[in-house]
Parts: sequence; C-alpha cells; structure tokens
Amino acid sequence: MSSVLTRLLRGEYPDPRSGSPLPVPIRSIVMEASLAGREAELVSALGLGRTLAVVSDPQTEAALGSRVKRALSGSARLVAVALPSRPHPDQATAEAIQRAGQEADAFVAVGSGTINDLCKYAAAGAGKPYAVFATAPSMNGYTSKNASITVGGLKCTLPAAVPQGVFMDLGVLAAAPPRLIRAGVGDTLCRPTVQADWLLAHLLRGDPYQELPFDLLAEDEARLLAEPEALLAGDPGAMACLAGALTLAGLGMTYCGGSYSTSQGEHLISHFLELAQGPGRAEESLHGEQIAVTTLTMARLQQRLLARRRVTVRACALREADFLERYGPELGPACWREFAPKLLDEQAAAALNAHLASGWESIRARIARVAMPAERLAGVLRRLGAPLQPGEVGWGEEAYREAVLHAAEIRNRYTFLDLARDARVDAISAIG
Repeated sequence: MSSVLTRLLRGEYPDPRSGSPLPVPIRSIVMEASLAGREAELVSALGLGRTLAVVSDPQTEAALGSRVKRALSGSARLVAVALPSRPHPDQATAEAIQRAGQEADAFVAVGSGTINDLCKYAAAGAGKPYAVFATAPSMNGYTSKNASITVGGLKCTLPAAVPQGVFMDLGVLAAAPPRLIRAGVGDTLCRPTVQADWLLAHLLRGDPYQELPFDLLAEDEARLLAEPEALLAGDPGAMACLAGALTLAGLGMTYCGGSYSTSQGEHLISHFLELAQGPGRAEESLHGEQIAVTTLTMARLQQRLLARRRVTVRACALREADFLERYGPELGPACWREFAPKLLDEQAAAALNAHLASGWESIRARIARVAMPAERLAGVLRRLGAPLQPGEVGWGEEAYREAVLHAAEIRNRYTFLDLARDARVDAISAIG
C-alpha cells in the first residue's frame, strides 16, 4: 500500500485547503495480500444488518463470490443476486437489483466496474448501505460516490452511495485475467490527459479545479510508469501499487464531487462510440482498454495545441437542429442541453480571443507541466501488451474519426476537443 493511502487511512494526510487531516468518507478500506477467512469479520464490523444481498455475475462468482457467500452465510441471511455475464450498467439493471434485494438490509457487491457501479447506484436508490469485494484491478470507481450509468442510451455520471467498506484481496486481483489488469492501467494512465483537460477548462472558462486528486496519485503513478511489466509477473508490490492508485483515484472523485479528476476528453470519445454503437454492439473490449487508446489520441491532440504559439477561436455555428439530425429526437435534445453552455457566439468568441491573446503563453506553459507526451504513455502500454490503436479494441476507422470530431457534443465538459473545434484545428490528425 502506498504511503499516501496509508497516511490517509491513519488520518495523517493534510487537507491542502485547511491543513486539517483529510477525512476518508469510507468506514473501512482493507487491502492485504490475502483476505481469505476474514470476509465475515470485515463485513460484520460494518454493521450492515442481518440480511445481505450479494451481487455477482458468473465470472466474479467464480473468482471470489462463492468464497464470500460461504464466509458470510454463517453470520447473515443471504439473498443471492445473480447477474448475467457482462451485465449492462443501465437503470433497468439497477432497478432489477433493487427489487431482488428489497428484503435485504444492505448490498454486497462482488466484482469490479459494472457490478460496483450498479450496486452503488441501486443502493443509493434504495436508501441502503453497500460494501464491495474487488475482483479485478480494472477500474477506479471502487471508492467514488458516483456511478457510470446509461440513461436513455446516454452514459451519465450519476450520484451514488459511497461504499461502507472496500475490500481488496491482492491475491485475487493478481489472479485476474491479464486483460483486466491492462484495463486498470489504461484507466489510470489517463491522469495526464484528464488533468490537462480539466486545467484547460479552469484557465479558459473559470471552471472549478483541484490539484488534490492528482497529488494523491503522484507516488503510485511514478512506479507504474517505471515498471509496468511487474504487474503481469504477479509482483505483489506492483499490484498493491495499482490497487492503491485506483483506490486513490476514486477517493479523488469523492473529494472533488464528481468524475472531473478521472474523466475528460478521452472518456468522451469512448462514451460517444458506445452511444453510436448501442448496447447491442459486439463486446470486443473492456472500458480500460478503450481508455488506453483514447488517452493516446487526447495526448497527441493536447501536444499539437500546446505546441502552438498562438491560438484563436471562432464562433460555433452548431444549432439544436444539428443535434436533432445527428442524434435523433430522443438523444438530440439531451446532447444539446449538455453542449449548449459551451457554445461560442460572436461575443463569447471575441472575449475568449482577448483572453488567449494575453494569456495563452502562460496557459500553455502551466498545462504542459501536468501533461505527458503521448509516446511515453504508449511506451508503458506497449510494454504491457495493451491495445494502442482503435482497431485493436474493435472500433472502425470511420467510427473513430466521427467520435473524435463529435464526442465533445455529448457532455458539458470543456476539453481540448472543444478547443480544437473552436480553433478549427484538425483533431483527426491526433488519431495516430
């Protein structure tokens, strides 16, 4: 476990704003070489209630679910909630979990990304607590208080329950399929593009911004960049490092009140492709694998724009009718509501150009300090055998080009995708 996470859990990490110890909003975070035999003890200490709904799918049931159920059955009445393989993280599935667990006092998730998101969202809707046993180091949402849920075909970041307990058996995580480990690295290595995008929105538009979530990650990120191969070799220290980074990234989201510190332009590209292809698309890749590819695109785009000594923007000609035509009568209005606050009219473009004329040099210098060259990120992913190109994660060339051009239209987050559009810079050239 990283020294940062250890200090946080001991109440020794200072809040940069107040100097007081930074609180951890989760009652119990336990990360050890093995948790075998301690499952009941860990859950009982949370006082979740007598009846527990344990949620898993066939893969997570085999990895850890059956073990957790055996352990908990001696001290609680269990309601088994069995999801199908690769469940879809939508409202309908979350509501089904709520119904299945309506007699339970709490939910216990056994899984990673989708199962954790569904359980924390279902728990919030039901007004019940939940805890999670991690089965893979594949994503950074274990400790966050938001969930990525598809609503009406559009992926949204929605408020959810903060887990009462997060339990990570490093032996189970290390035994996860290599693809899941690579996915976790992909979801972690987007830190530079995320930070650059969020800082851009702050410096150009005055959007709120925090350094804290990124400061928390610095120690673990340095080791992951230096020796990624150790993860696939089963090195326990390397796995603790990745698990720590994912845990801290989730806490960072909780501290900043949303997914701003983990999801920017690179996630928008992935979400756009999911939106375009729909839930019935061939499930050829994992979320973190997709983010590895989109992160490289964003890193190249950021490099191209930051290399410019001068940037000017023009008013945007997009209108609601364009969104209705592109996204249809159901999604079009929702996408327009997200995009409209970012739209530049003539007056806004003139004001932004005045700001860029006087401040671009200092803006690009400050962002360059937190960004990272695409080739360095690609080198780390290459050493892991992770995908680098859109085709490697099942995305066609034309679909990916469309996503890079239009992904900024589906979310009210100003990123380098927006700056490229407003400055009439060819974002397609960043695909590589």
